[in-house]
Amino acid sequence: MFITLEGIEGSGKTTQAKYVVELLQSKGHDCVLTREPGGTKIGEKIRAILLDPMSKKMNPLTELLLYNADRAQHIHELIHPLLSDGKTVICDRYYDATVVYQGFARGLDFGIINNLHKLIAKDLKPDITILLDLPTEIGLSRAWKQIKNGKRTGVETRFEEETLSFHEKVRSGYLKLARLEAERFRIIDASKNEKQVQKEIKRTLSAGLKLN
Repeated sequence: MFITLEGIEGSGKTTQAKYVVELLQSKGHDCVLTREPGGTKIGEKIRAILLDPMSKKMNPLTELLLYNADRAQHIHELIHPLLSDGKTVICDRYYDATVVYQGFARGLDFGIINNLHKLIAKDLKPDITILLDLPTEIGLSRAWKQIKNGKRTGVETRFEEETLSFHEKVRSGYLKLARLEAERFRIIDASKNEKQVQKEIKRTLSAGLKLN
Protein backbone atom coordinates (compact mmCIF):
# COMPACT_ATOMS: atom_id res chain seq x y z
CA MET A 1 0.00 0.00 0.00
CA PHE A 2 1.22 3.48 -0.90
CA ILE A 3 0.04 6.46 1.19
CA THR A 4 1.14 10.06 0.62
CA LEU A 5 0.72 13.23 2.66
CA GLU A 6 0.42 16.60 0.98
CA GLY A 7 -0.15 20.21 2.01
CA ILE A 8 1.26 23.71 2.06
CA GLU A 9 4.19 24.81 4.21
CA GLY A 10 3.39 24.54 7.92
CA SER A 11 0.55 22.05 7.46
CA GLY A 12 2.23 19.45 9.66
CA LYS A 13 2.98 16.80 7.04
CA THR A 14 6.23 15.61 8.58
CA THR A 15 4.73 15.27 12.06
CA GLN A 16 1.56 13.58 10.84
CA ALA A 17 3.44 11.23 8.50
CA LYS A 18 5.24 9.86 11.55
CA TYR A 19 1.87 9.44 13.27
CA VAL A 20 0.45 7.53 10.29
CA VAL A 21 3.40 5.13 10.47
CA GLU A 22 2.85 4.58 14.20
CA LEU A 23 -0.88 4.06 13.70
CA LEU A 24 -0.51 1.53 10.90
CA GLN A 25 2.33 -0.31 12.63
CA SER A 26 0.09 -0.71 15.68
CA LYS A 27 -2.41 -2.42 13.35
CA GLY A 28 0.16 -4.86 11.99
CA HIS A 29 1.33 -3.04 8.86
CA ASP A 30 5.03 -3.21 7.96
CA CYS A 31 5.62 0.49 7.22
CA VAL A 32 8.47 2.56 5.84
CA LEU A 33 8.49 6.36 6.04
CA THR A 34 10.13 8.37 3.27
CA ARG A 35 9.93 11.83 1.71
CA GLU A 36 10.32 13.90 -1.43
CA PRO A 37 12.64 15.41 -2.17
CA GLY A 38 15.39 13.58 -0.33
CA GLY A 39 14.27 9.99 0.14
CA THR A 40 17.62 8.62 -1.05
CA LYS A 41 21.26 9.67 -0.65
CA ILE A 42 21.24 11.09 -4.16
CA GLY A 43 17.91 12.74 -3.40
CA GLU A 44 19.34 14.43 -0.32
CA LYS A 45 21.84 16.25 -2.53
CA ILE A 46 19.08 17.30 -4.92
CA ARG A 47 16.97 18.44 -1.95
CA ALA A 48 19.80 20.65 -0.70
CA ILE A 49 19.82 22.50 -4.03
CA LEU A 50 16.03 22.75 -4.36
CA LEU A 51 15.33 24.09 -0.87
CA ASP A 52 18.38 26.32 -0.43
CA PRO A 53 17.24 29.97 -0.25
CA MET A 54 20.39 30.81 -2.22
CA SER A 55 18.75 29.05 -5.21
CA LYS A 56 16.19 31.86 -5.64
CA LYS A 57 17.14 32.43 -9.28
CA MET A 58 16.45 28.83 -10.25
CA ASN A 59 14.53 28.55 -13.50
CA PRO A 60 11.09 26.89 -13.01
CA LEU A 61 11.94 24.24 -15.63
CA THR A 62 15.21 23.48 -13.81
CA GLU A 63 13.17 23.10 -10.63
CA LEU A 64 10.74 20.72 -12.33
CA LEU A 65 13.53 18.56 -13.76
CA LEU A 66 15.34 18.37 -10.42
CA TYR A 67 12.17 17.21 -8.65
CA ASN A 68 11.67 14.58 -11.31
CA ALA A 69 15.30 13.47 -11.05
CA ASP A 70 14.79 13.02 -7.31
CA ARG A 71 11.56 11.06 -7.91
CA ALA A 72 13.09 8.82 -10.57
CA GLN A 73 15.82 7.75 -8.14
CA HIS A 74 13.36 7.48 -5.26
CA ILE A 75 10.97 5.20 -7.13
CA HIS A 76 13.76 3.02 -8.54
CA GLU A 77 15.82 2.70 -5.36
CA LEU A 78 13.19 2.73 -2.64
CA ILE A 79 9.47 2.87 -3.40
CA HIS A 80 9.13 0.12 -6.01
CA PRO A 81 11.33 -2.40 -4.13
CA LEU A 82 9.48 -1.78 -0.86
CA LEU A 83 6.04 -2.13 -2.43
CA SER A 84 7.17 -5.28 -4.24
CA ASP A 85 8.18 -6.72 -0.85
CA GLY A 86 4.69 -6.09 0.49
CA LYS A 87 5.66 -3.11 2.63
CA THR A 88 3.40 -0.10 3.24
CA VAL A 89 5.13 3.07 2.08
CA ILE A 90 4.25 6.41 3.69
CA CYS A 91 5.64 9.35 1.72
CA ASP A 92 5.84 13.00 2.77
CA ARG A 93 5.00 14.63 -0.61
CA TYR A 94 4.87 12.98 -4.03
CA TYR A 95 3.67 13.82 -7.55
CA ASP A 96 0.73 15.98 -6.44
CA ALA A 97 3.23 18.45 -4.97
CA THR A 98 4.87 18.80 -8.38
CA VAL A 99 1.52 19.45 -10.06
CA VAL A 100 0.58 22.22 -7.63
CA TYR A 101 3.97 23.86 -7.02
CA GLN A 102 5.40 23.71 -10.53
CA GLY A 103 2.07 23.62 -12.38
CA PHE A 104 -0.53 25.71 -10.58
CA ALA A 105 1.93 28.03 -8.80
CA ARG A 106 4.86 28.31 -11.25
CA GLY A 107 2.66 28.11 -14.34
CA LEU A 108 4.53 25.33 -16.15
CA ASP A 109 2.68 23.32 -18.78
CA PHE A 110 0.65 20.49 -17.24
CA GLY A 111 1.27 18.33 -20.30
CA ILE A 112 5.03 18.46 -19.74
CA ILE A 113 4.58 17.72 -16.03
CA ASN A 114 2.31 14.73 -16.71
CA ASN A 115 4.52 13.33 -19.47
CA LEU A 116 7.61 13.47 -17.26
CA HIS A 117 5.73 11.69 -14.50
CA LYS A 118 4.54 8.94 -16.85
CA LEU A 119 8.13 8.48 -18.01
CA ILE A 120 9.55 7.94 -14.53
CA ALA A 121 6.62 6.55 -12.54
CA LYS A 122 4.65 4.57 -15.14
CA ASP A 123 1.34 3.78 -13.38
CA LEU A 124 2.52 4.21 -9.77
CA LYS A 125 -0.15 6.18 -7.93
CA PRO A 126 -0.87 6.46 -4.19
CA ASP A 127 -3.72 4.37 -2.83
CA ILE A 128 -4.60 7.18 -0.41
CA THR A 129 -3.46 10.80 -0.27
CA ILE A 130 -4.01 12.73 2.94
CA LEU A 131 -4.29 16.45 2.20
CA LEU A 132 -3.59 18.55 5.28
CA ASP A 133 -5.43 21.76 4.44
CA LEU A 134 -5.33 25.09 6.26
CA PRO A 135 -5.25 28.83 5.46
CA THR A 136 -1.93 29.89 3.99
CA GLU A 137 -1.35 32.63 6.58
CA ILE A 138 -1.63 30.10 9.40
CA GLY A 139 0.59 27.58 7.65
CA LEU A 140 3.35 30.07 6.89
CA SER A 141 3.20 31.49 10.41
CA ARG A 142 3.67 28.01 11.83
CA ALA A 143 6.51 27.24 9.44
CA TRP A 144 8.46 30.40 10.29
CA LYS A 145 7.89 29.87 14.01
CA GLN A 146 9.40 26.37 13.72
CA ILE A 147 12.33 27.71 11.74
CA LYS A 148 13.03 30.49 14.23
CA ASN A 149 12.82 28.21 17.28
CA GLY A 150 15.08 25.62 15.69
CA LYS A 151 12.51 22.86 15.17
CA ARG A 152 13.10 23.15 11.43
CA THR A 153 16.33 23.87 9.60
CA GLY A 154 16.90 27.39 8.41
CA VAL A 155 18.80 26.25 5.32
CA GLU A 156 15.65 24.91 3.59
CA THR A 157 13.52 28.04 3.37
CA ARG A 158 13.35 28.78 -0.36
CA PHE A 159 9.63 28.04 -0.58
CA GLU A 160 8.76 29.69 2.73
CA GLU A 161 10.26 32.87 1.28
CA GLU A 162 7.85 32.85 -1.67
CA THR A 163 4.99 35.38 -1.78
CA LEU A 164 1.64 34.80 -0.12
CA SER A 165 -0.02 34.72 -3.55
CA PHE A 166 2.30 31.86 -4.55
CA HIS A 167 1.18 29.83 -1.55
CA GLU A 168 -2.46 30.67 -2.23
CA LYS A 169 -2.04 29.13 -5.68
CA VAL A 170 -0.50 26.05 -4.11
CA ARG A 171 -3.39 25.61 -1.70
CA SER A 172 -5.97 26.22 -4.41
CA GLY A 173 -4.20 23.70 -6.64
CA TYR A 174 -4.30 21.02 -3.97
CA LEU A 175 -8.02 21.55 -3.40
CA LYS A 176 -8.68 21.32 -7.16
CA LEU A 177 -6.79 18.02 -7.34
CA ALA A 178 -8.72 16.72 -4.34
CA ARG A 179 -12.00 17.50 -6.09
CA LEU A 180 -10.85 15.80 -9.28
CA GLU A 181 -9.75 12.65 -7.47
CA ALA A 182 -12.12 12.53 -4.53
CA GLU A 183 -11.81 8.75 -4.25
CA ARG A 184 -8.07 9.02 -3.52
CA PHE A 185 -7.85 12.19 -1.45
CA ARG A 186 -8.80 12.59 2.21
CA ILE A 187 -8.97 16.26 3.21
CA ILE A 188 -8.06 16.94 6.85
CA ASP A 189 -8.52 20.30 8.60
CA ALA A 190 -4.92 21.02 9.60
CA SER A 191 -5.76 24.32 11.31
CA LYS A 192 -6.68 22.30 14.42
CA ASN A 193 -4.10 21.31 17.00
CA GLU A 194 -1.82 18.30 16.52
CA LYS A 195 -3.89 15.84 18.58
CA GLN A 196 -7.15 16.85 16.89
CA VAL A 197 -5.58 16.35 13.48
CA GLN A 198 -4.30 12.93 14.52
CA LYS A 199 -7.76 11.96 15.72
CA GLU A 200 -9.24 12.93 12.34
CA ILE A 201 -6.52 11.04 10.46
CA LYS A 202 -7.18 7.94 12.55
CA ARG A 203 -10.92 8.19 11.91
CA THR A 204 -10.37 8.65 8.18
CA LEU A 205 -7.87 5.82 7.78
CA SER A 206 -9.85 3.50 10.02
CA ALA A 207 -12.88 3.94 7.78
CA GLY A 208 -10.96 3.70 4.52
CA LEU A 209 -8.69 0.78 5.43
CA LYS A 210 -11.08 -0.96 7.84
CA LEU A 211 -8.56 -0.87 10.67
CA ASN A 212 -9.53 -2.66 13.86
